Amino acid sequence: MKCIVTIISWCICLTVVAQSNDTTEKQNSAAIQLSGYAEIYYQHNTNGPVTNNDASFVYSHDNNKQLSVNLAFVKAAYKRDRIRANLALALGSYMRANYAGEQGIYKQVLEANFGWKLSKDNNLWLDAGVFTSHIGFESAIGKDCWTLSRSIAADNSPYFETGVKLSYTSPNEKWFMSALLLTGWQRIQMLKGNTSPSFGHQIQYKPNSKWTINSSSFIGNPTAGIKGVMRYFHNFYAIYQWSNRIGLIGGFDLGLQTNTQTKRGQIWYTPVLMLQYAASDKMKFALRTESYQDANGVMIATGTQHGFRVKGISLNVDYAISKHILWRAEIKQLQSRDFIFTKQGHLPTQNLFTALTAFAVSF
Repeated sequence: MKCIVTIISWCICLTVVAQSNDTTEKQNSAAIQLSGYAEIYYQHNTNGPVTNNDASFVYSHDNNKQLSVNLAFVKAAYKRDRIRANLALALGSYMRANYAGEQGIYKQVLEANFGWKLSKDNNLWLDAGVFTSHIGFESAIGKDCWTLSRSIAADNSPYFETGVKLSYTSPNEKWFMSALLLTGWQRIQMLKGNTSPSFGHQIQYKPNSKWTINSSSFIGNPTAGIKGVMRYFHNFYAIYQWSNRIGLIGGFDLGLQTNTQTKRGQIWYTPVLMLQYAASDKMKFALRTESYQDANGVMIATGTQHGFRVKGISLNVDYAISKHILWRAEIKQLQSRDFIFTKQGHLPTQNLFTALTAFAVSF
């Protein structure tokens, strides 16, 4: 009951702030901009328990058969000509699942970073702190994603990262490039026993208003100081806005983890395709098909003969009730090569069907 009251209170507060924000947004912007977001959801499948939805590889919307907050945050952003800073504190099942390895206040830090513009004439920035990940086209904020649930690829690659980032945007804004020095694979604090930094890059090209082409990478030791282990990960995606109503996304992740002690190299990969259709200004539909192939269990261990080899398809509908309130619903079917899911009676099965609905409020 307390959880439901908290959820309703978040929504009421955000709605009130959103309405009051409309009256002032046309005025001169202040040095500090406040924003917020809250997403409540209900998910159901006949297979899973309450937590993790019978799927340990799910890190967003992972509660089953109970009304829950996925993500709720308040953010303050400061920006001047050559200085910028962001601080966002959050709660919800997304934070619980993705920040399980952090300690204390770090469990609530969605963003905390500071940036300095290195050049007066060029768009060259040096930022340090906790950022949104440079990998992938999906993020923790549901309203910014085409589908209600995240893809398996997004859930099993970093949503956030910590470190130092040097970034450059070309004068025509067609090119964005960055180089990153990181504390690890989705970590705020480095894992105990691991003192080696990780590295990343991002190159994004927008030749015109229809295309976005992106290449991102991660290189580092993701373990707690196990010598000789290295992870090499590359994310590629392209977004094509065919028309005002139809958009397409194609993504492909490829990972390699090596161990010099065992002299083994293990590969996993995952293709994702999405189609979005805007039936009107208020209603949108999205279709997603995906595949996650991790036969060696590098990212998702199953203990079965063929490892984690899962294909999925989902259908999503969004309806914008107002500028600040979005209703979403989704049905999703996952099919595994091995019997890694359970059905009623705790019997093993290859299939997992999920129905999910959510309300997102933002200002």
